[in-house]
Amino acid sequence: MPKKVVPESERRRRRATKGGVVLSEQLIVETALRMLREHGSAGLTARRLGTALGADPSALYRYFRDMDELTLAVGDELIGRALRGWTASTDWRADLRELGLRIHAAYLAHPQAAVLTASRVSGRAHEIAADECILGVLHGAGFPPPDAVRVYHCFIDQTLAFAALDAAALALPDAARRADEAVWQAAYARLPAATHPHIASAARHLIAEMNISAYPRALDMLIASAAAQLASG
Repeated sequence: MPKKVVPESERRRRRATKGGVVLSEQLIVETALRMLREHGSAGLTARRLGTALGADPSALYRYFRDMDELTLAVGDELIGRALRGWTASTDWRADLRELGLRIHAAYLAHPQAAVLTASRVSGRAHEIAADECILGVLHGAGFPPPDAVRVYHCFIDQTLAFAALDAAALALPDAARRADEAVWQAAYARLPAATHPHIASAARHLIAEMNISAYPRALDMLIASAAAQLASG
């Protein structure tokens, strides 16, 4: 059975590890983020994490019940970083756009962690704070609760879906990513109009567009749709 997790104030180490650091939940999460960036999800194990922290792997389970709980904490940390320094303005559309771009950027700053966590729901402090902020923006705009929840649902799922998609591309080995990006020029641009008239007529636009994230434009479309819904009453 997993060990009982006790409050951090009761489980904090009073002496440094062999590496000269004092363990904390925050330190473990930050070290896990670094390991994911360097080694990918397969490299994030209790043994490797313990080694990186200069601690016995069993010490991690005083802070997290298992590695899955640590994974959720990593995802929550990314959301916390997105919220850092954000304040609401009087323009709900600008606020919603900024929140979306911040969350998307926070995940893309750690693509390996994003692939691992974007689909998860943690119920942790930063995730809850983000949900409260987003719903607060929509409430301030005048959306009644049922409509606010529908817009929030579309907004957060779209943001995290693009974060996962774009992060997965960034997490590829460089050679594989470059090969994927080259396909629009190497394959699509060479299709003849006789057999693929629509692709041929759009080829140069596909080459210019398809290797950049569509998220900012999709976000603008979502906000415009929400604003039209609000205006229609």
